[in-house]
Amino acid sequence: MKHIAELTVRSYECDSYNHVNNAVYLNYLEFARMEFLHACGFDYKGIIKAGYYLYVTHIDIYYKASAVLDDKLFIEVKPVKLKNISGEFSQKIYKEDGTVCAEATVTWACVSSVTGRPAKLPEEFFVESLLPEKN
Repeated sequence: MKHIAELTVRSYECDSYNHVNNAVYLNYLEFARMEFLHACGFDYKGIIKAGYYLYVTHIDIYYKASAVLDDKLFIEVKPVKLKNISGEFSQKIYKEDGTVCAEATVTWACVSSVTGRPAKLPEEFFVESLLPEKN
């Protein structure tokens, strides 16, 4: 499943050059991943209540173009890998005109809140949308 979240750049997200600050893009990516999980019916609150967390373990991000105040941005989320305890999303942030602002690969892992160690994603929280699309 591919999901696209939308937002508009706010003034407090811009730096002294009037561009979106590079660290803010990480917030945009997080926002879109949570939107993806909600859209595919993943029970995020339930997995926490069951004693598991989903941690981001690694992000590779490539900045390609600047976004500025009031730009409408689209953040695409697409699962590209799924293993027993981890997965990977491909994400792209782009403007209305199609200009790509950033591309990222985000790796996540399921972790037991009791032991703090990696744990298999419990079957009851598995949703088909976490599977990468077959080409």
